[in-house]
Amino acid sequence: MKLIDGKIIAEKVHAESRAGVEALKKRGITPGLAVVLVGDDPASRAYVRAKARKCLELGLHSVKHELPAETRQEALVALVRQLNEDPAIHGILVQSPPPAHIDEAAVVAVIDPRKDVDGFHPMNVAKLAMGTGDGFVPCTPLGCQRLLVESGIETAGARIVVLGRSMIVGKPLALLLMQKGRGGDATVTVAHSRSRGLEEITREAEILIAAIGRPEFVKAGHVREGAVVIDVGINRKEDPAVEKGYRLVGDVDFEQVAPKCAAITPVPGGVGPMTIAMLIANTLEACRRLSGKE
Repeated sequence: MKLIDGKIIAEKVHAESRAGVEALKKRGITPGLAVVLVGDDPASRAYVRAKARKCLELGLHSVKHELPAETRQEALVALVRQLNEDPAIHGILVQSPPPAHIDEAAVVAVIDPRKDVDGFHPMNVAKLAMGTGDGFVPCTPLGCQRLLVESGIETAGARIVVLGRSMIVGKPLALLLMQKGRGGDATVTVAHSRSRGLEEITREAEILIAAIGRPEFVKAGHVREGAVVIDVGINRKEDPAVEKGYRLVGDVDFEQVAPKCAAITPVPGGVGPMTIAMLIANTLEACRRLSGKE
């Protein structure tokens, strides 16, 4: 069984980004990323801090807007419009999920699609579906694809099951893996919690990608011998034996599933590091496009 180390692969992506940032700076251009956080969700706050640290490390211009939970929709939209017009900002990310009173889809629709480095603007989603190749792809699906490519796992002609149908991971990932070219050309099935005969469906997968949002949901019975398993999930599980009182687990029961796999990602340290890596790569690409330095 091979353990797919997302930290190592993410560092390779970061090295590429660092070189790209340096090349742009020699031309007098610094890529800029603005992250907007509404509310004080601890996981979101930690994620935003991690993004800011990595931007600083790689030499990007990084801006954080931390807004109180009671921020009105109109104020958030006004901030996004302001960032759209800021020439120092090439990528905009509104951290998900926002408080319940915020219409997230309406906010995303206001982001300039050329700065939508999270890849959720309707125009970028449409470009992904159409396979035009010139939109931005959501960072976690893009990271999953890069993990497969860098690990030498062939997707062309492979039977892949994506377990989960969210717009954040499942749907865009399925579209990405079906596209022609490197890291694509797969035969993709999207399954979910309402799928009949779920274990039979997932056991058909040569590559199983779990993004169902349920801790340790995928058991040994879901997986065929010799499969590749990519675990997108990250969940807190109570564990009084550790100091924090909890540990992080994926959507896959690692102890049960790993012995059956040809390769598998751990949680943490698998898909997670790739999400930030691809966000920065997308920001760099946005900067190139907006500055005419492609």
